[in-house]
Amino acid sequence: MWEPYKKSFKAWLQLEKSLSDNSVEAYLRDIGKFTEFLLAKDLKKNPSDIALKDVEKFLQWINELGMTATSQARIISGLRSFYKFCLLEQITAQDPTALIEGPKQKRLLPDTLAFEEIEQIIAAIDLSTPEGVRNKAIFETMYSCGLRVTELITLQISDLFFNEGFVRVIGKGDKQRYVPIN
Repeated sequence: MWEPYKKSFKAWLQLEKSLSDNSVEAYLRDIGKFTEFLLAKDLKKNPSDIALKDVEKFLQWINELGMTATSQARIISGLRSFYKFCLLEQITAQDPTALIEGPKQKRLLPDTLAFEEIEQIIAAIDLSTPEGVRNKAIFETMYSCGLRVTELITLQISDLFFNEGFVRVIGKGDKQRYVPIN
């Protein structure tokens, strides 16, 4: 019942919002979780039939599943995006997620590795094989340039400017930045 809406939503996320494949899949999983709830509760409703009380029951359901506050907040974000799309495409006349508040989250700084830990990792790489040399180059590039894994694996040869001493990185939201390379 929701498949045509999901398909259109996916196209909107890719074409209009220019989200990465990982982000698109995350949003679709969030909508999938909501449709899973509707099936579990035998609620045969289209997106336009969903009311605030349905969304509240869904949030109670995912809370009972033991999902963390972070996961719940991400799912709410996915639902909000879906209903933003539905409003723009005139699939619904109102947004049932408009009055929903996400769970409070602690904002913690990410864990980082100490310099000694980085040195231990690099020292553990077997440089006697071509794969070891490659792995060391990959790891040192990621570490010295402060790259996310996705940014690292999408680097192209054309993004490397050795003579100038920098790398062009395409980050989240297709934002470009230039990073000095060691």
